[in-house]
Amino acid sequence: MVVVIGIDPGAANTGYGVVLARAGKLAALDGGVIETAGSEPLERRLARIHARVCDLIAEHEPEAMAVEDLFFGQNARTAFSVGQARGAVLLSAGMAGIPCFSYTPQAVKQAVCGSGRAEKDQVQRMVGALLSLPEPPKPDHAADALAVAICHANGVAATAAIGGAP
Repeated sequence: MVVVIGIDPGAANTGYGVVLARAGKLAALDGGVIETAGSEPLERRLARIHARVCDLIAEHEPEAMAVEDLFFGQNARTAFSVGQARGAVLLSAGMAGIPCFSYTPQAVKQAVCGSGRAEKDQVQRMVGALLSLPEPPKPDHAADALAVAICHANGVAATAAIGGAP
């Protein structure tokens, strides 16, 4: 049995998803979005993200945290703020002694959908199917975070199945 918290970092919207992997089956334990207001000072936004992730860790006692890597195309300013949110998340895990693993958006999509170029709605549908949810998870930040957790949980299960270290 492995509990993984998946994180889709963002300064305005940080998605989180908690997945339980047991005996080859996956189940969603929690999921949602940590929202912060753009009008709020950045240090308070980051403190809110940090505090909520600490609460999630205390509540679910995960074995690992999986965090989506930064992807930045043309907008370096957006990438910088996402990186700061990612840092707040990593700090939360580090303070709790939870190991962190990073996955690119393409690796997550490949693991969940079979294609690194899958669209957001396809990721949502596949996450819903893999977790046996009655409907695809919303909003997309929560679905992405659950996808990151699934990506890690499936990798741990595959490693264990071939006799490697988890």
